[in-house]
Amino acid sequence: MHVVFLVILVALVLFATEPVPIDITAIGIMVALMVLEPWTRVSPAEGVSGFASTATVTVLAMFVLSYGVQRTGAVQILGRKIAAFTGDDEGRQLGATIGVVGSISGFINNTAAVAILLPMVTDLAHEGKTSPSKLLLPLSYASMFGGTLTLIGTSTNILASDLSARLATQDPAAFGELHAFSMFEFTALGLIVSGVGTVYLLTVGRWLTPARIPPREDLTEEFELEEYLTEVVVEDDSPLVGRTVADALAETDFDVDLVQLIRGETTFAEPLGPKEIQSGDVFALRTDRGTLVELIDAEGLALLPEVDVTDAELEGGDDTGLARSLVEVVVAPRSSLVGESLASASFRDRYDATVLALRRGPEYIRERMDHAELRVGDTLLVQATADSVSRLNANRDFIVAQEIERPDYRESKIPLALGIVAAVVTVAALDVLPIMVSALAGALAMVVTGVLKPPEVYDAVEWDVIFLLAGVIPLGIALEKTGGADLLADLVVASADVLPAIAVLGLFYVVTALLTNVISNNASVVLMIPVAAEAAAQLDANAFAFVLAVTFAASTAFMTPVGYQTNLFVYGPGGYRFTDYIRVGAPLQLLFAIATTAGIAVIWGV
Repeated sequence: MHVVFLVILVALVLFATEPVPIDITAIGIMVALMVLEPWTRVSPAEGVSGFASTATVTVLAMFVLSYGVQRTGAVQILGRKIAAFTGDDEGRQLGATIGVVGSISGFINNTAAVAILLPMVTDLAHEGKTSPSKLLLPLSYASMFGGTLTLIGTSTNILASDLSARLATQDPAAFGELHAFSMFEFTALGLIVSGVGTVYLLTVGRWLTPARIPPREDLTEEFELEEYLTEVVVEDDSPLVGRTVADALAETDFDVDLVQLIRGETTFAEPLGPKEIQSGDVFALRTDRGTLVELIDAEGLALLPEVDVTDAELEGGDDTGLARSLVEVVVAPRSSLVGESLASASFRDRYDATVLALRRGPEYIRERMDHAELRVGDTLLVQATADSVSRLNANRDFIVAQEIERPDYRESKIPLALGIVAAVVTVAALDVLPIMVSALAGALAMVVTGVLKPPEVYDAVEWDVIFLLAGVIPLGIALEKTGGADLLADLVVASADVLPAIAVLGLFYVVTALLTNVISNNASVVLMIPVAAEAAAQLDANAFAFVLAVTFAASTAFMTPVGYQTNLFVYGPGGYRFTDYIRVGAPLQLLFAIATTAGIAVIWGV
């Protein structure tokens, strides 16, 4: 038991600090438990059982179903209709954002729902002259409580259902109330907490949510680039004359980016590397004033007088006749750029795009931006041709934070995709087939009907989540087998001497919520459900009620950017500070603790 607790302690530190991705940490946990089998009592077969878990396979299938709906463009069409309705009324915008994402998140993965809706909500804010910061945090929060409406709303629900069924099988006498969750078993409770969350976000939450990003008039102003964008002309005696742009940039020690090259009446954008520099060329540069002075002296350049580079100038045409665009691009979870820098990833050459600014939460990284290590949620201001923007939009490494027309949406498949999801839900709800079987059948139907192409099935799956689930499931097994769950339950039950059972239930919610705000929600469920079930058994309380409290707490982590993936999605585009999540999220977390505990007590009893 002490060995297992040591593994858990190391895991918690690694989950919280993320020196490596959390899925790698999870696999490390799995390997450690198997290597230490004499102490952990986790056999190799049990160690890898997470890969064959009903929860893991179901989550995998649900990713495919969600992606099928996404590829039809159905959500984008809905977003456009909403934008026409809301206009410039912030209250309507907020209500529509909460209502749409909350409803969608009950039936497709809530992370995917936020990724799909983020561009729509950002555009909705700017077109209505509203700060996107006022809408993006509610978008993330509403996706979380929307995920509590059904079994398939989040991977956390599916995992909790699997753990509940496994505990009931292992010890029917102690955990007789436990079972796998049905599709709509806790929908009534989900509606209660969703109602509480919606009222809060429309009232007190609206007042507490800051307007960090001003309504956009000009992206160069939003990213405060006026002091960092300027134009210079190449003089006759410049050492740059006759060299290619790529060579000149590679050999310079100055922190500078070449945004565009103007030669006579022609403006060139990416790819600029092969262009040979000529006398009289005009460069649009991104650099600070101090570096600019040194650059002019060293490279034979002259500053053009009274320069004011704006969006309009940056979004002109080039020699190929392609319009260039300024767009905000968010580094997505699972992005291959996480841990890389713009320089090491060869961003300019790989994507034919120039990064003008990098925003991390409320902070702008300007000096040596090319060498800053990228993180999930970083927002890049990118200048690129329309073709390059389309490629970025189709790339799973990024979320383009503006609506981009995609001609490859399969709109004719919308009825099929929605029909398949509805069939999966109906079959599982009527208990005709287990949710895992119906979800797999639905994923197969997406391919057979042409909603998805076969290779897209593999692209649809968030493999880091699959490996995370497979890695942490054995941790719960070790906790049960070594008596760790019993010991932790004893400590909690000791509080029952002074607290009623409903207060102990609330305590489990609070502890799980605090834990989830620091580590993965799936890891929280694996650690806390065995303890909650054991505590309920010792208190002679309803084990199902305690499992539900843990499940809802793990699905709603409002107080930190790292508590839930959707919080990280909006961190950069909203320009939020860490304290914003605490100020807006802490009261909501408290309201959810009260609403969840009271709802469980009324519906199921404690």
